[in-house]
Amino acid sequence: MRTIYIQLFFLLLFAGTVNAGNKMTLKFNRNGEFKILQFTDTHINLAAKANLKSLEIIKSVVEQEKPDLVVLTGDIVTQEDPQEGYQLLAGIFNSTKTPWAIVFGNHESEHSFTRKALADLVEKLPGCLNVNVGGINGNSNFLLTISGDRNKVEALLYCMDSNSYSNLKPSVDGYGWFDFSQIEWYRKSSGKYTRLNNGIPLPALAFFHIPLPEYIQGFNQKNGRVFGVRSEDECCPAVNSGMFTAMLECGDVMGTFVGHDHINDYIAVYHNIALAYGRVSKIMKNPEDPLAGGRVIVLKQGKRKFDTWIREFNGNKVLECSYPASFIH
Repeated sequence: MRTIYIQLFFLLLFAGTVNAGNKMTLKFNRNGEFKILQFTDTHINLAAKANLKSLEIIKSVVEQEKPDLVVLTGDIVTQEDPQEGYQLLAGIFNSTKTPWAIVFGNHESEHSFTRKALADLVEKLPGCLNVNVGGINGNSNFLLTISGDRNKVEALLYCMDSNSYSNLKPSVDGYGWFDFSQIEWYRKSSGKYTRLNNGIPLPALAFFHIPLPEYIQGFNQKNGRVFGVRSEDECCPAVNSGMFTAMLECGDVMGTFVGHDHINDYIAVYHNIALAYGRVSKIMKNPEDPLAGGRVIVLKQGKRKFDTWIREFNGNKVLECSYPASFIH
């Protein structure tokens, strides 16, 4: 493990291929595809020597899948000072020339290193595409665009801060939720690109940490087709502020991708929106728990469809399905 630390620090030191000062343009490849690899809930703690294997898991899965973008969906480095952990992650992505982005989870708020300080840190790291929009709630809200052959925007990736814990305690307990400023930012962003596309919503995905309350309804709906497991109750916020409804009305988001619940990895479709978990990217304790890995999502240029699967760190490809085809009876 010490060897990988040394290697990654040198890679970071000489980083220059992809850097935060020159945010790269995301584009569909010649086959009209764009591959995203989601990692989540690594809970890396270098000080406590906890979940250090996650660094090797991430590097291994990236090398296997060769994605066009990595998205980390929260609870990634969970220690008092996360700087070294993020430098090691940036070194991995720089070594594979992979751009990356991160949205924050609830555990990023539990230490003296603030979410604002963390946002400033990651934006300066090599290859990170984060540029927090500011002026709204949260510190990891931004929009990434994917262009086609003629540099026309063909797809959108909403990266959003689902916040941490309820700000209405003790009357409302539990986890945080999207507030109205974030929902309004999403609506305005969606509307802008719909207008630019002659009134037709662009295919879009959304990445955040805490699942929406609609995940429960999506999994439990009668005759709904589900790929993956639900091995614990969804830890959603206690109140519903309406983000899912906003997505339905705007009509662009095909699927949402979250983490938070470590032993859930399912994907279901509810009112034509895919509600998906990533795969936990740390080694779990129990033999029946999911094997660490990442979720792959492959977008298709000009189409409202995507393929997705889980790539486990041992190389296995599992839970392969396609939206919307696999969910049509």
